[in-house]
Amino acid sequence: MEELEPAATVKEVVGSIDALTAPARDFVAGIPALMIGASAMVAGVLICLALNWLLRRALLRATRGAETGFLREVVRRTGGLSRLAAVLVGMIVTLPATNLPYEWIDLVRHAISIMLIVLIGWALMSTVSHTADRSLRRWMGADEENVEARKNRTQIRVFRQVINIMVFMITAGACLLTFDGVREYGAGLFASAGVAGIVAAVAARPVLANIFAGLQIAITQPMRIEDVVIVEGEWGWIEEITATYVVVRIWDWRRLVLPISYFIEKPFENWTRESGAIIGSVVLHVDYAAPFEALREKFDEVVRASPWWDGQVSVFQVIGASERTVEVRALMSARSSPRAWELRCEVREKILLWLRDSHPEALPRDRGDLRLQPDPRDGVRDGPGPLRRPAAAE
Repeated sequence: MEELEPAATVKEVVGSIDALTAPARDFVAGIPALMIGASAMVAGVLICLALNWLLRRALLRATRGAETGFLREVVRRTGGLSRLAAVLVGMIVTLPATNLPYEWIDLVRHAISIMLIVLIGWALMSTVSHTADRSLRRWMGADEENVEARKNRTQIRVFRQVINIMVFMITAGACLLTFDGVREYGAGLFASAGVAGIVAAVAARPVLANIFAGLQIAITQPMRIEDVVIVEGEWGWIEEITATYVVVRIWDWRRLVLPISYFIEKPFENWTRESGAIIGSVVLHVDYAAPFEALREKFDEVVRASPWWDGQVSVFQVIGASERTVEVRALMSARSSPRAWELRCEVREKILLWLRDSHPEALPRDRGDLRLQPDPRDGVRDGPGPLRRPAAAE
């Protein structure tokens, strides 16, 4: 049997492989190049997403301990951000290997540019929000009368809102500037900056006014979170301060929503500007016969026994008198306005009960003057009849 030469053997093997793979090559040749490139890019993106999922799972498992709570929180909060980064990396890596038409490559590069701008803006906003949340945790458990805690919470929340809005606007503007039509329109606006500037200023005035008002409130602190205020005739607490509006929680659980510029342009009452301590008053009307010294002693007894009193102010005064009653006023201080309200209600109730039970004569009453006058008919003779008065004995 004649032995085959090595070259002939290789040719036969290659020919056999070509014959076996011919159908596959014909099938691939029939697929459009666009579909092949798109499939390659999708495959690259899916691989990057799978790697991102595995990496996140490994990081979450490795940061279960309390000492790694910060890293675990960062991993949990950046889920969407990391997925967007994985998609971006997959597109950037696979784009040079795809055999796409030039128009499609240009479109994909434009999409990559927009995604990169969004990724940077999203990362900045996430960083600001994460830093603000960690700073707020330091003050969340503070007493409601802690002015320093309320000041810091207000500044952190307002600055977070303003910075996030500015980052969003810059990111949106940068994305729009990637389009040729928007750039040309922007150049036209700069060319006619006079009219365009006036129109833009008028259109954006409410938004800009609220943003600058938010910055001014964060810096000057005319009000803070949980400040007690009276706005539009309503008494309540500052519940939320955003970059554009303020929510006031009214005492009956209603919510009053006002633009933040309102607190810069209009006056309002702030009962806790420097301190939560406040003086409350109770006004009573008593009779002129009221025992004022005993009433003053009873007031001191009630106030000193109350858990709402802060031990600072306790004054009992006679402040007025009318034709019917005497007006007395009791002044007392408390650590906060809710405590002052409870103290006023308690003092008013106990003083009135004491007056009713011990000194009812001290309660307001109407006086009348009753006098007996001589009968004008005396000395006048009655006529005959059954009701005739008997004659006076001589």
